[in-house]
Amino acid sequence: MEAISYKLEVFEGPMDLLLHLISKHKIDINDIPILQLVEQYLDYIRAMEVSDMDIASEFVEMAARLVYIKTVSLLPVHEEEAQNLKEELQGELLEYQDCKTMAKKLSEQVDMDHLSRRPQKIPPDMRYKRLHEPLELFRAYIAAVGRGKRNLPPPIEAFSGIVAHKIVPIAARVKYIMKKLFKQKKQKFTEFFITSQSRSEMVATFLALLSLTKDKKITVTGEGDNMEIEMLGDDPDYELGEDYFES
Repeated sequence: MEAISYKLEVFEGPMDLLLHLISKHKIDINDIPILQLVEQYLDYIRAMEVSDMDIASEFVEMAARLVYIKTVSLLPVHEEEAQNLKEELQGELLEYQDCKTMAKKLSEQVDMDHLSRRPQKIPPDMRYKRLHEPLELFRAYIAAVGRGKRNLPPPIEAFSGIVAHKIVPIAARVKYIMKKLFKQKKQKFTEFFITSQSRSEMVATFLALLSLTKDKKITVTGEGDNMEIEMLGDDPDYELGEDYFES
C-alpha cells in the first residue's frame, strides 16, 4: 500500500474511514488483506493525534478490533475464529456501503434548501370513474327497484289467496258422505277425499266423518289403506244438529 498522506479528510466514523481506505487502494471488500488494512487504519489514527485532533471513542474501538483480528490471524490455532471475525467485519462494511449509496440517491431527490408548505385544500372530484359491465348495471338497477318496493304496502292481489279462500261447511260434507253411503253402504275411507278440490274441503270432510262416527251414523273398521266406512242407517238426508256447530 502507498504511504499515508497527512492531508486528512473528515470521516463520519470508523466504517467511513475503512471504506475510504478500501476504495483508495481498490481492494475488494470480500477479500480484504486485513494485515495491511490494520496498518493503514492505525496510520490514520496516529495522524489524527499528530494533528491534535480529538479522536472519537468509536475510532479507537475500531482500532482495537482490527488489532485483535490481526493478532488472531497470526495464530494458526485461532484460524477459524479469525475467519469469522473477518467475515463479520466484511458484512458490516457491505451494509454501511449500501446505506451510503441510498443516502446519496435520496439526497439528490430532496433539496433541503426549499421550504415545504402546508398541504392545500383541493376540491374533491365527484365524477364517478369506475367502469361497469352492462349486466352489473342491470343487476344494480333491479336491486334498487326492489329495495324501493319494500317500503310500499303489499298489493291487493297478495291477499287474494286468504280473503277469497272458500270456506267449506261441515254440514255440506255430511250430506255428501251420507248420500255417497246411501248408494253403497260400505266404502273405503279414501273414497270420500278423491273429489276434494282444496285443503278446506278435505278438512271439512274429515270433521264430518268424525261427527257421523260420534253420532253413530257410520262405523269405521280396518287400519291404514284398508280402513272402511259403513253406514248404520238408511237416512241419506242426515244433518248435524245446531249444537255441534255452536261447540
